[in-house]
Parts: sequence; C-alpha cells; structure tokens
Amino acid sequence: MNILYIHTHDTGRVISPYGYKVNTPNIESFCNEAVFFQNAFSVAPTCSPSRAGLLTGVYPHQNGMLGLAQRGFELKRDLHIANILRGNGFLTALCGVQHEIGYYTEHEKAIGTLGYEIDLSADNSSYEGEDLIQWDIENAKNLVNFLKEYDRTKPFFISYGMHATHRKFPSNIDDDQIVDYSVPPINIVNNEITREDFARYQTSLKIADSNIGTIISALKELGIYDDTIIILTTDHGIAFPFAKCTLFDNGIGVMLAIRVPNSKYEGRSFEGLISHIDVLPTLLDLLDIKKPDYLEGKSFAKIFNGEDYVGDDFVFSEINFHTSYEPVRSVRTERYKYIKYFDKEYLKINKSNIDSSPVKDFYMENGLNEFKKDEEYLFDLFYDVFEKNNLAENDEYQDVLNFMRNKLDEFMINTDDPLLKGPIEVKKEWKVNKRESVAAESKNPEDYDSLGSKFGGRA
Repeated sequence: MNILYIHTHDTGRVISPYGYKVNTPNIESFCNEAVFFQNAFSVAPTCSPSRAGLLTGVYPHQNGMLGLAQRGFELKRDLHIANILRGNGFLTALCGVQHEIGYYTEHEKAIGTLGYEIDLSADNSSYEGEDLIQWDIENAKNLVNFLKEYDRTKPFFISYGMHATHRKFPSNIDDDQIVDYSVPPINIVNNEITREDFARYQTSLKIADSNIGTIISALKELGIYDDTIIILTTDHGIAFPFAKCTLFDNGIGVMLAIRVPNSKYEGRSFEGLISHIDVLPTLLDLLDIKKPDYLEGKSFAKIFNGEDYVGDDFVFSEINFHTSYEPVRSVRTERYKYIKYFDKEYLKINKSNIDSSPVKDFYMENGLNEFKKDEEYLFDLFYDVFEKNNLAENDEYQDVLNFMRNKLDEFMINTDDPLLKGPIEVKKEWKVNKRESVAAESKNPEDYDSLGSKFGGRA
C-alpha cells in the first residue's frame, strides 16, 4: 500500500461534514468514501508540535518539538514517519508545507533530514503570505504530474501539505462567498468584522477543497486510489481567538478521515475518541511493519478490519511554547475535560499566542487584555459543549476533578514531562516572546525573553 498524507493548516473541524455551511464538496465526498472520525484530537493546538506528535507517535515534550520549528525548536528527526518508512522500502516525497524543520514554506530543509528523498514542491519565492494558496495549487499539479510518471517500483509515502487555511487569508473574497452569510463559529461574536474575516477563511478553504478534489480524481483516473491509504487531516483549530493555541475543543479538535482500501468499515463514521498520536501506530499495523517500543499512541487498525473498537479512554494535549511561554496540559474523556495552567504567575491571556487578525483587533479593543484564566478548568461536555462553565470549584464534581487530576499526573509521570521539574527554561537558541507581548511579529527586542541566537538577535 502507498500512503498519501494530505494536511491543511489551521482548519480544525470547520468543514461541511462537521455541519458547517462551507463550500467543501470534495472533502465531503472523500469523507463519504473513508472512515470519518467525529472525535479526533491533536496533541497540541500549535503548528509544529501538533504535526510532530502525529508524525512521530510521541508527545511534543518527548520528541523535542516544544514550540515552533522556525523559532529554534528541533525535532528528534529519526522518529519521523518518513525516516521510518524510508527504512522499510518506501519512496518518501514531500510536496508543499511541512512544519517540522524551519519555516513551513522551507520545503527544501526537510529533504534528507526528516527522511524525505524527493521534493515535489513548486517554487514559492514570489508569493506573499496571502497568496500562498496559489503555491498550494501549483503543488497539487506537481503531485499529479509525479503520480502520472511514477513507475511504482516501490510503495510511496507522500506528504501533501497546504498553506490553506493559515493566515494571512486571501486578499480577495471568492465571488460565490456572501459576506453577510459568513457567520463565524458560534464561539466568535457575529459582526461585520468577523463575518468578513470568516469569508476570507472560507475563500482559502475553497481552494484547499479544490486541490483535494484534483488529487483524489487523479488517483482514481490513474488506478492508484485502491492501492493507497489516504489520510486527510489538519494540525489544530482555526486561527481565531479561543481556538488555535488553546486546549478547548475548538483548539485541539481536528478533522480526520482515513481511507484504507478494502476496509470493512468504509463509508462510515466513528464516534470514539482518537488522538493524532494514534495515527502512526495504526499505519504501521496496517502495513505490517513492526512498531517501535517508544510509541505512545494506540493503534486503531481494528476499525478498518471491521473489529469492535471503542477508541481511547483518554486523550492528552499540551502547550509549551507558541510565540510565548504558556505551559498547559489537558486530559479529555468522552464526557469530561480537565485543563491545568502551570504558569500561576501569569493567568492573563498570552496575546501574542493569538494570530494577528481583524478579529483579534476587535477583542483587543473590547477588553481582551483584562481577560483572566483560571488555574484549573473542569468541563462536563455532555452539558457544556462550548466549555464555558468551569466546574473545578463545584462541590458536586470534586470526585471527577480528583480523578482527572490523577489521570493527568499519571500521564505526566509516565511520559517524563519536563513540567514535573518546574518551569521550562528558555534556551538562548529559541525565539520567545514575553508573556505580556501583544504581537508575535513585534520588532521591539524588549517584547522577547529570547531573540534566539540562530536568528542573530533580530526581532
């Protein structure tokens, strides 16, 4: 079997199969032919740590990716799936975005380091941030051309990564997109500013959906579709306040659909809890490749064989660094979510960890700086799906709170979490904003705890 890993940027579950009125017919068509996961979660709500968890089968605090790759954090590269599959006879190729080494557009850095042998990516040097969706289109074309010419002497592992739906969103809103009808997800206030911004998100998403349709159609036309395991996912939640870079479900909930040819569960949805960290052990089981002993994930290959499987009892997620230091851990069950903030000295919003946007500006103008975080959160997700009612101090939930605390403690001990030893020391080679910093891209050196030695002291 070949493997095609298709991934978007910052999409969460904001696609039509999860009930959103957005234009994703190709994604929806693929989900109808795959196993569609209703409750999939990333191990981190930030770009590099999330991807590193999926691609290594261990948590960010274990694989070295405590923060963003372009800010000096480094992955233990031998753990990467491309290195594992290359060592098991696969041709490994990258097409477009990766975010495990350097900046996510620096595709050439991943060749020979992460295990990729071939770079199928188009040149992106002429694109500004809001135009990188055009790079996605060129990369889809390159991938199709590769598939047409591939001699099939080896199975392939191809990572096709898109800039979409990352900010900056496209400058021009798609003609089919009615701004007044572009109501953002319900946890974001609905006004003229947020509707226009969400319309730009949907414009980016439409391009991503078209690219996915192009690639799936080519696989079918070339007779490769039924020889290929296809994984469609994203890294974490959308780049809006209260989503990306939070451990609420809006931050860690992800789209996930996987098609395994001849699966006995094809075309159905699965409701059990699944973590991104489970993907690698599942793939290795499906391919009959011996799993490394260090994997933390739990294989769900049984699903595709039609066997009974209930999913994970617990899913764990974490934040260490995005742009500033914000150490947080969470554990989730089907019903409950427990979140713990470890930086007790700063329980305000880490504003630089929210991507710059008109929506962020709106909230900054309306008191975001005064917003306080609790040290602990407990949510009963059966009755509070939007995670607004903190039950940590509710006497009726103290047994649940203690149970979830203990599960998180067990997890941290079993995975040798560095937070057990106290705050993570900021290394001089990491680029890290101060907790109080507003803009991640600030040019003021005083907005940083470390400018990163490899960045030459530049903000």
